[in-house]
Amino acid sequence: MSAEKPDAVVDLVVVLTAKDVSSLPELRELMATQVALSREEPGCLRFEAFESQTVPGTIIVVERWTTQAALDQHRQAKAITTVYMPKILPLVERVLHVCSALPHFRTLRTN
Repeated sequence: MSAEKPDAVVDLVVVLTAKDVSSLPELRELMATQVALSREEPGCLRFEAFESQTVPGTIIVVERWTTQAALDQHRQAKAITTVYMPKILPLVERVLHVCSALPHFRTLRTN
């Protein structure tokens, strides 16, 4: 997200940690609903959820939106208002990372 480029792609990584690992089955189901609904929204380029195999109770969400406006619309949509805010957030601790891609480096060839 950039002040100079309001129409730039917005990348988010959200780390959710279950407050109680016994809620994981419910969280998995809720996240499946969240992912499905979010993927249907205008401007959603990527919306995936991963369960960590190294840190129990951790779910990592990777999102990509066409613009900040699309992300703002997502925050008012059904996935957020009926699933994420009322049902998922009470079960987790949340860390949001708004990201920008690192510069692409050319691969050095050794011949």
